[in-house]
Amino acid sequence: MTAKERFLKYVTFDTTSNEESLTCPSTEGQTVLLKHLYNELVSLGVNAKMDGNGYVTAKIDANTNAKNSVCFIAHVDTSPAVSGKDVKPIEIEYIGGDIVLNSGVKITENDTPDLKKLVGQKLIVTDGNTLLGADDKAGVAEIMTAVEILIEHPEIKHGDVYIAFTPDEEIGRGTDKFDVKNFGADFGYTVDGGAIGEIEYENFNAASLSLTVNGVSIHPGSAKNIMKNAVDLFCEFHSMLPESMRPSTTCGYEGFFMADDVCGGVEKLTCKYIIRDHDKQKFEEKKAFVCKIVEFLNGKHGENTFIAQIKDSYFNMAEIIKDNFHLIDNAKTAMKNAGVEPIIIPIRGGTDGARLSFEGLPCPNLSTGGYNFHGKREFIPSFALEKMVEVILNLIDIYSK
Repeated sequence: MTAKERFLKYVTFDTTSNEESLTCPSTEGQTVLLKHLYNELVSLGVNAKMDGNGYVTAKIDANTNAKNSVCFIAHVDTSPAVSGKDVKPIEIEYIGGDIVLNSGVKITENDTPDLKKLVGQKLIVTDGNTLLGADDKAGVAEIMTAVEILIEHPEIKHGDVYIAFTPDEEIGRGTDKFDVKNFGADFGYTVDGGAIGEIEYENFNAASLSLTVNGVSIHPGSAKNIMKNAVDLFCEFHSMLPESMRPSTTCGYEGFFMADDVCGGVEKLTCKYIIRDHDKQKFEEKKAFVCKIVEFLNGKHGENTFIAQIKDSYFNMAEIIKDNFHLIDNAKTAMKNAGVEPIIIPIRGGTDGARLSFEGLPCPNLSTGGYNFHGKREFIPSFALEKMVEVILNLIDIYSK
């Protein structure tokens, strides 16, 4: 099967993850696809395992005396932001201008400037009612196709090659149950990025902020000098976070504060924030700034009016990759040898590779070729699926020495 054929098959599995679930994988649909991938590996003659948490791992033994082993990792779940059920992929030939999907949703050159580069290419889009699932079933299809080629062509020289397909990346649990210590690889790549050519090894330092605002409720007719409306108090807190440090006003290496979920009323309100910055010092300053605001407002409105709990989520893997920069240099070479121009960009988010890197498995991120992840405008050029297979095989060749 080609990578495109595999991709079109994999997106028909509903693998939307669910952060409210306590199971691993968080949804049954992920387990179904993971079992399918395990069976597919076994049918290819690969030594594969599927553990009790759904993680599928495999090893292809070396046929050279390579010094190091390399791995490739992709996740099967799709974002809960938009439905991943009953995905109907459609391949179109792009002739320019806006793409109008069956539902009426449009993909425009304004929101996706790279469209101008894709005139004449075949694109896989949705019908406009669901996301597509290129994040990250494209990565799964590309890795699986590279595996099949290695098995069918034993003359291709390679060191030990490890594979992992994981659940629940989209809800931040992709490595929670990953047995890195016993996985076996020296280093590797997640194949979970965007436009063809992207190589990512810098991600946000990330923290979550849980803010509780305690108010005083009384009938509004008797409220003067007594009521403390938790909604008003929250608005005061939020207004003290700079507007220049919000996702909608930042890009590149600029960090931000983001109110992610607000719930409550006059007596009590809770809010979840995320705090992000690539720069470790600025990251720590952002967390300290929140604490100073809370201290100031509690001095103004009374002790424990504001209660803040800050928890670190993950850190910038650049700290680890700088000592393993062969991963980036070799990824550039693999891209160029496939006729793909490498593009080094920072991740304005996180990646399983970040956590894996800090757990002893240096693991930058490679493109899948997809665009507009987590939404109905998601698409992927068909050629990118096959090109990334070539890139993976090029990397395997580089690490076969």
